[in-house]
Amino acid sequence: MFKGLGGLGDMAGMMKKAQEMQTQMAEMQDKLETMTVVGESGAGLVKATATAKGVLTGLDIDPTIFNPTEKEVVEDLILAAIKDAQAKAADRSQREMAELTEGLGLPKDMNLPF
Repeated sequence: MFKGLGGLGDMAGMMKKAQEMQTQMAEMQDKLETMTVVGESGAGLVKATATAKGVLTGLDIDPTIFNPTEKEVVEDLILAAIKDAQAKAADRSQREMAELTEGLGLPKDMNLPF
């Protein structure tokens, strides 16, 4: 009945798959905003909490490190905790996206969003 349409049937399937992927990507972006990771430095004396999108949401500093003569050490520990949280956020985001692309039948190493 539709022999003359050639590849249009495949095109419709591709369009549907693209719409599904777009919906799943939007859901994943929302999910990444609510997932949190915690970066640490100084054996847990400084902890930075961030979303999986890398937005810093909290900072916890053990009061025992407050010594006025060691201001630079405290600053370095804070920066290290933030960098650790951001690295963990990037890793978490990448893993979540890899799962999404794999679930859609796309290559694991495909960079999304485009």
